[in-house]
Amino acid sequence: MSYNQGKEITLPISRKQKLFDRYLDVRLRTEKLCGPLKDEDYIPQADYFVSPPKWHLAHTTWFFEKFILEKYDPSYRHFHKDFNFLFNSYYNALGERVPRHQRGLLTRPTVDQVYSYRRHVDHHLLVYFNDDNNVTDEVLDLILLGTHHEQQHQELLMTDLKYTLSYNPIHPVYDKAHDWMSLQDTDNQNYIKINSGLYEIGHEGDHFCYDNEKGRHQVYLHPFEISSNLVTNEAYMEFIASGGYGNHDLWLDEGWAWVNTQNIAKPLYWVKKKNKWYQYTLAGLKPIHPKVPVCHVNFYEASAFAQWCSMRLPTEFEWEVASPQLGWGLRWEWTSSAYSPYPGFQKNEGAVGEYNAKFMVNQMVLRGGSVATPQGHSRHTYRNFFHPDARWQFTGIRLVK
Repeated sequence: MSYNQGKEITLPISRKQKLFDRYLDVRLRTEKLCGPLKDEDYIPQADYFVSPPKWHLAHTTWFFEKFILEKYDPSYRHFHKDFNFLFNSYYNALGERVPRHQRGLLTRPTVDQVYSYRRHVDHHLLVYFNDDNNVTDEVLDLILLGTHHEQQHQELLMTDLKYTLSYNPIHPVYDKAHDWMSLQDTDNQNYIKINSGLYEIGHEGDHFCYDNEKGRHQVYLHPFEISSNLVTNEAYMEFIASGGYGNHDLWLDEGWAWVNTQNIAKPLYWVKKKNKWYQYTLAGLKPIHPKVPVCHVNFYEASAFAQWCSMRLPTEFEWEVASPQLGWGLRWEWTSSAYSPYPGFQKNEGAVGEYNAKFMVNQMVLRGGSVATPQGHSRHTYRNFFHPDARWQFTGIRLVK
């Protein structure tokens, strides 16, 4: 006898199955991003703050090996005895590591060996994961964290690769499909009014977030108006043409020192040829589209532009409250908020506690996400953070008046 009367019964997908599928999807996407690369592209490192693609591939694999297999699977055997040293990033609790600025010197292990390392860890993790006796909430939480960690590195892989390729004078093409700099017209600008009052800030619910989003609390906001869209290339060109980079009155003191010591007069990747602006993209050198959001500007530049407009940058709390009414996700958006812990913040125990907490000094908060951020990775409470002089990320400007 059929109790469903011919209708198909759809059983709920377990958390384990969802996470199993997510793990496979994330790991595959990282390798797809490397699909257009040649072996020579995997190794160079143009500056201390970027890492080579080969290192990203290995480090994201090391995370699963170190935090899960090594700790929970007694039968696991390491792929190579030196990889813990080579591919640890900044975890002091987990031992010595290669200095960050020397990652590009690692011509060995080879690219093929790194891909073999990924196969090795994937195989052992999935075998371990397939045994229901091993599937504890603690392990599942770490696997979920590892996939989000790898998504962060997918974005870094793209931004770091772009920075390194930009030093090549022939403007190499990574992939013609990655012309992210001419995607969306955001010239239709208006301002959204937000009333004064007490607002709840921070993560709420049981879906994934990082520890720095926790500590939900109230803040009081004075009334403000926030721009519906990001500042365009055209508006930023006007700032340049008006002498914005030469007007000390617009700049914070540190920013003015940065402009002068680094001889800065334009956003990163901008090139002027025959009185026309171009920019280097992952699809090669392209004319700048005036109506799309300006990109690759740092906090100092964003602050100076806001001053030039007689406006300011939003605080991260203003941004979060306004975010349901904003179109965001094209550029990481600078805020005027320093990166610091929320009330009641508690970092995780052990090495995982080093993930966010120890960076809560001398950095500024960015909100939103960018064209390089993996789909579904960001959220309105997500707190990204960089030093104020950083501009190799896909960063932009939103104004408040």
